[in-house]
Amino acid sequence: MENPLQADCGSCFGLCCVALPFSASADFATDKDAGKPCSNLRTDFRCGIHTRLRQSGFSGCTVYDCFGAGQQVSQITFGGTDWRQAPETAAQMFAVFPVVRQLHELLRYLTEALTLRPARSVHADIRRQLAETERLAGLGPDDLEKLDVAAHRQQVNEVLLRTSELVRAGAGAAGRKKDRRGADLMGARLKGADLRGVSLRGAYLIAADLTGADLRLADLIGADLRDANLSGADLTGAIFVTQPQLNAAKGDAATRLPKELNRPAHWS
Repeated sequence: MENPLQADCGSCFGLCCVALPFSASADFATDKDAGKPCSNLRTDFRCGIHTRLRQSGFSGCTVYDCFGAGQQVSQITFGGTDWRQAPETAAQMFAVFPVVRQLHELLRYLTEALTLRPARSVHADIRRQLAETERLAGLGPDDLEKLDVAAHRQQVNEVLLRTSELVRAGAGAAGRKKDRRGADLMGARLKGADLRGVSLRGAYLIAADLTGADLRLADLIGADLRDANLSGADLTGAIFVTQPQLNAAKGDAATRLPKELNRPAHWS
């Protein structure tokens, strides 16, 4: 069965290539305004340089994931009518896409939370938030455009925090005593560090040296792992890690990953 939280670019109207802005940087070769199609977007909504994005200076595209929001907005919210066929829908479609993307990201975390046995005492709350998030994601474009998604994120975050605490308790005192939420660890030397069960929610780990680090049962929700070196690191059982986070990092054949995630092709 097709995973609705996995991007299906063939069923999307190139929304991430149009709706979102980017600036010339190490991640993108050029500037692009929100609502303006990328110069590499073809008339069939496919990327003209998909197989050579990194070589062409668009590595940022290779680490982006809409969590299935693209096909949801294209095929369900707007009923399969694309913004080129109906230009009058374009502005609203581009405004709704980031909202649904946030909701689908929350669905991704809530779905994972239901698989975590140490958090079974809060599974009923997780299911309620999951059902509500699915309902919101299925709203029409007018309602989605007006949705206070930040308020809903806060509600979901409460149950995800409880989930994290229950799971990380299994790592023992080492994990419970350290809370590095939002910590600035850019370029930090954490080679071989014992980070078992540590909360790294939203931490800035850009270019951090995590070679051989023990990240088992660590909470990595929202952690910025761009160019972080995960070579030989152990992420077994780490929670709320996403494929885009791994795609943005560096690693090797010795990096141990949660079983549901794939080793990025560009890793050594």
